[in-house]
Amino acid sequence: MPFFSLFGRKKSKPVPPAAPSAPTAPASPQATVRSGGGSAVSLDKIERSAPGLVSLYKAAGVSLEKNRLAGVRAAVYLVLDRSGSMAPFYKNGSVQALADRVLAAAAHFDDDGTVPVIFFDTNAYEAEEISLDNYGGRIAALHKKLGHMGTTNYVAAMEAVIAHYRSCGATDPAFVIFQTDGAPNNAKAAEKAICKAAGLPIFWQFIGFGRDEFRFLHRLDDLPAPQYRVVDNAGFFEAGADPRRMRDADLFDNLMNEFPEWLQTAKTAGVLR
Repeated sequence: MPFFSLFGRKKSKPVPPAAPSAPTAPASPQATVRSGGGSAVSLDKIERSAPGLVSLYKAAGVSLEKNRLAGVRAAVYLVLDRSGSMAPFYKNGSVQALADRVLAAAAHFDDDGTVPVIFFDTNAYEAEEISLDNYGGRIAALHKKLGHMGTTNYVAAMEAVIAHYRSCGATDPAFVIFQTDGAPNNAKAAEKAICKAAGLPIFWQFIGFGRDEFRFLHRLDDLPAPQYRVVDNAGFFEAGADPRRMRDADLFDNLMNEFPEWLQTAKTAGVLR
């Protein structure tokens, strides 16, 4: 029986506070930490198919080298918040700018040149894609197609990522870049979902847009393992009130900061092989 339902179409029911319990042991690992000995997509291909991403691709490569990730393979996902308060960030291009950076970084991790994108608000929506040959203005178009903006259901977004990852047949770990501008609808349910998901070969890198205090995500970033979860499977950083102004090098360094440690600890804990 799948760990989560395919796409959470209803708001998660509140989960009452509970004392910490022993984290769920991971299933037999199906993902392998591997290195291809170089970037998955070559600079030559980026120059031919996505010349607008060349500088971002180079900046991402420097960060990967710095964080001992050069040559590592991963299935990269982008999760985007479209709750009502996110409207200014779609309008001013901040979300598209993040997508461009993520796509450039993903070219080092995965040779298919695409990144699944999962939008969420009160619901999570079916995965779309950005790709090296189709990324300019794509986020705004996909966002507009979804219509009315809702609330902030982290759990539905996580369910959608997990379902997609399990169905796509990936054998590399998943590196999920999860953007939001506020706290989840139900903090207890979101915490429980993150802790339970620690037994899966998925790392969740949260990024905060805006001026929220992000108390939930700061606390989640420090939630101890193995007391609450098998391994620490989530990171967090704030991109500020105007995320476009964050230097590419700084954004990539923050993205890559905790992923290498997770790869090591997840392998030691039996989540990866």
